[in-house]
Amino acid sequence: MSTTVIVVIDGFGVGAMPDAGALRPGDLTADTCRHVLDHCRASLGRPLRLPALGALGLGLVHPHPDLARRTSRPVAVGRAALGYPGADTFAGHQTMMGADFSRVTVAPLSGHLDEVSGALKSAGHLVEPLRGQPLLLVDGAVLVHDNLEADPGINWNASARLDDIPFDRIVSIARTVRAVAPVARVIAVGGHADGALATYVRDGDGGTVGLDTPATGFYRNGGLQVRHLGVDLDHTGQLPDIAARAGLPVTLVGKAADILACEAAVRRPAVATAEVLEHTLTAVQGGRGGQGGLVVANVQESDLAGHQQDTGRYGSVLEQVDVGLTELIGLLTAPGDRLIVTADHGNDPTIGHAYHTREYVPVLIHRPDAAGIELLPDAATLADVGATAAAALGLDVAALTTGATLLGRGRGAP
Repeated sequence: MSTTVIVVIDGFGVGAMPDAGALRPGDLTADTCRHVLDHCRASLGRPLRLPALGALGLGLVHPHPDLARRTSRPVAVGRAALGYPGADTFAGHQTMMGADFSRVTVAPLSGHLDEVSGALKSAGHLVEPLRGQPLLLVDGAVLVHDNLEADPGINWNASARLDDIPFDRIVSIARTVRAVAPVARVIAVGGHADGALATYVRDGDGGTVGLDTPATGFYRNGGLQVRHLGVDLDHTGQLPDIAARAGLPVTLVGKAADILACEAAVRRPAVATAEVLEHTLTAVQGGRGGQGGLVVANVQESDLAGHQQDTGRYGSVLEQVDVGLTELIGLLTAPGDRLIVTADHGNDPTIGHAYHTREYVPVLIHRPDAAGIELLPDAATLADVGATAAAALGLDVAALTTGATLLGRGRGAP
């Protein structure tokens, strides 16, 4: 049986979508790939070493002096629009797996404080505003606030220091908020901060107020725990569930293990890129015993580097990912095997703010049994990536809530 691996390089955009400037006009200049390559050449005195991404056709999708313009591999390459409003990891992954997220509700917490506070008080919690700002302090430990890492009003967070409260209690509070929240996602976050969380509260765009999570030290200090509570979705119409019902092994790696639903899946959560790649390679090697199956892996550290506006770190992550992709290409050699490298949105570390950027994303498909290169038209939605994976696995693409396979819609390379 064949194996299909989807590697999502979180936040790796290849140029602004036409509506990227609707919220922030400056985002029309966003180009995560180009700006990281340019910065790293200037700072390192050499181009980034990305032979695998070059061989997979990134330079065909996004021409740049530091990317190979040709490849001898029979790849299919293109780019995809996001297919959902804003630029968000959760919505991006759900869309990629076949959900219709075109009507995500955008709602800053400030417009729903009474409703959320009432639900929490009814559940027996002590609730008070923090310094008169439009966010809530629950039980003296948990902040309920706007998520500042995505576009305003898409997600809310319930965040706390694990030194103050166990993670299961943070999740319980987040579930109460989820029950009345109109937004796409309520995220429970627990970690070890460098100081009191109130120290890291700041204003965001669009009247939002929230915790500057990267600044807290949660991502640096180890022990981070996250639970993503999304809107009600029909997960039976998404790729992982469809693959599992067909009897295929499903492995979810990195952030994908946190945010994708599939009861039968093997989950390997991780943040460190080395660990994400190790879990992905292990899953593929296990599938070489004849079971094949689906692996969906998310490389999160690229997105974290974007939020931290650390272009050098972003480049380092890309080089590390490239080494892992080389190994995956060497493993996925059987007829029908596929490696799909893509992203969920952009996160340009040079843009001047710490938010995601609304960009097209690459779609690079390694297909060892193909006869030549196929240049794909722009996909209207990330759902087409999941549909392409479903077709490669021999699954019924029509069983997905949305999405159509990309292969066969393109043209040969000149």
